[in-house]
Amino acid sequence: MSGKNIFEKILEAHGISPAPKPGEPIELLIDQTLTQDATGTLACLQFEALEVPRVRTKRSVSYVDHNTFQAGFQNSDDHRFLQSFAAKYGVTFSGPGNGICHQIHLERFGVPGDTLLGSDSHTSTGGGLGMLAIGAGGLDVAMAMAGHPFRLTCPAVVLVRLEGALSPWVTAKDIILKLLQRVSVKGGVGKVFEYGGPGVAPLSVPERATIANMGAETGATSSIFPSDEVTRRFLKSQGREEDFRPLSADPDASYAEVLTIDLGELEPMVAQPHMPDRVCAVREIAGLKLDQVVIGSCTNSSYMDLAMVAAILKGRSVHPKTSLVIAPGSRQVLAALAESGALNDMIKAGARILECACGPCIGIGQSPPTNGVSLRTFNRNFQGRSGTQSAELYLCSPQVAAVSALKGELTDPRSFGKPAKVEMPEVFPVIDHLFIPPLDHPGPVEVVRGPNIKPLPRGHAMPETLKGEVLICLGDDITTDDIMPAGAHIMSLRSNIPAISEYVFSHQNPGFAKRARERGGGFVVAGRNYGQGSSREHAALAPMVLGIKGVIARSFARIHRANLINFGILPMTFMREEDPAQIQPGDQLVMDDVVGSMKNGRPLGVVNTTRGQAFEVRIDLDEREKDVVMAGGLLEYLRWGSA
Repeated sequence: MSGKNIFEKILEAHGISPAPKPGEPIELLIDQTLTQDATGTLACLQFEALEVPRVRTKRSVSYVDHNTFQAGFQNSDDHRFLQSFAAKYGVTFSGPGNGICHQIHLERFGVPGDTLLGSDSHTSTGGGLGMLAIGAGGLDVAMAMAGHPFRLTCPAVVLVRLEGALSPWVTAKDIILKLLQRVSVKGGVGKVFEYGGPGVAPLSVPERATIANMGAETGATSSIFPSDEVTRRFLKSQGREEDFRPLSADPDASYAEVLTIDLGELEPMVAQPHMPDRVCAVREIAGLKLDQVVIGSCTNSSYMDLAMVAAILKGRSVHPKTSLVIAPGSRQVLAALAESGALNDMIKAGARILECACGPCIGIGQSPPTNGVSLRTFNRNFQGRSGTQSAELYLCSPQVAAVSALKGELTDPRSFGKPAKVEMPEVFPVIDHLFIPPLDHPGPVEVVRGPNIKPLPRGHAMPETLKGEVLICLGDDITTDDIMPAGAHIMSLRSNIPAISEYVFSHQNPGFAKRARERGGGFVVAGRNYGQGSSREHAALAPMVLGIKGVIARSFARIHRANLINFGILPMTFMREEDPAQIQPGDQLVMDDVVGSMKNGRPLGVVNTTRGQAFEVRIDLDEREKDVVMAGGLLEYLRWGSA
């Protein structure tokens, strides 16, 4: 019998052995959950609908890190709601200013070998610590908080073998950009990337977390690193050495595929607009003039990242035509920078220091100028995500960003001389007193709801016949930002589904919501990898409110597919390459015997009555998923006692 890989060992520790084959269903017990404020209010409302008196995980944490901009009452009301919910139901609360959920969770709560489910696609960051960390929609997280296992399709485990050593100025960010260049934003769908080989050992936990974080951009279910001596030292620096557990693959572990990256062959990389896999070497486009450089986000906002930035900036000045913005990932990072003097170096160089939050990554503040060029250490560069539709966003490492900010143009840092050496602190400042722990006996705590927090919309049972207009036709790699845009105003409506639904596809087709309401709903047609990117279930729930009955695509991203099912929208896939060409916006589609086709596992016939054409679509759902869609969504399914 062959040995086990890390993924299989974590499954075994959670009662799943032997590991299912790829494509088979898994019901995975969840140890920890995290929510953030942009998705957390819905998750909390959904948890309340389950009528469970208290969370049943080892630990659940509610973070406020997205909607920290308080220009009106909406975000402040959400924060108050989340804090009171946490007190009532046994959740640890991290308030605005404490930092970004993934950075904080890595520092204070992550445990090697544990399972972590988060209502944010970058929950996979926890894989840098040896966790099986998975992003999901808020309803799936609410179910896990209530003690239900997380249902997923077993992924194939791919070994990413790192060989050799990184050259000066080449970083962990360049490793994951190289992987994205190789596999694309669709290449990780249905997979877990497990990292091994001799090139892993020298990587710090923050470097591993950067790689695991951006594994989400490939569509991967998760990314996992071993838990080793490097992990132990990191946990010791956090005062949490007791949480350390060694975890590694057996020497004879088997994998579905092995990808080898020679670290010595890498060079500084950059992702070009408007997709994280449009990667090239920095030297190929060096000299690009920069209006803005932004350093931070859940990808590259650790102490080690920013201390290196400070070392580059020390004694120098940011180019006068370039704005440099820096957002530390957590209050701990900010305190450590202050104690070391690195913060002073950044301030004197001309950097603008933001609070510890997601901010510019999701278009909340620091939007570039019209047609501006912004170089960012973030994980996504989707068009319009910055808050400026015409801006061009490039992704790179903190080292490339810092050197480029000094030069005012994209610069290969290898021309800058020898890189400074930055050491990981032996002990980090612990600021746990600013977390609000769950009460042992919450008593009659009132959950406070502001006027922007609206009740959850109800789903409707699937009819025998679906018919309606094709409201929009789209291409490949449509993101959840395309479906439900980010930005300060729209994100302030996250707790108000009727209001936020007015912005569905607002960048692609400004009249979409109005037309959907006038037509009584209809269908969305798309290409491959529909719904990639964020886990925001608003991209499914808001279309449901508009009456969207189904989405026909060539393929779906994992989380969005699950969210569509959870809210009773039927995901369908084309069976022939030529079929999408037969459909245009405004066409009327009729699908008869929908329920019967689902129950019997048959392709579903579609008649385009406008063009007098017919074709078939595939409904790839397991038995429970069929029941959920037929009931009108997961909450309707549970209300009828079918769990």
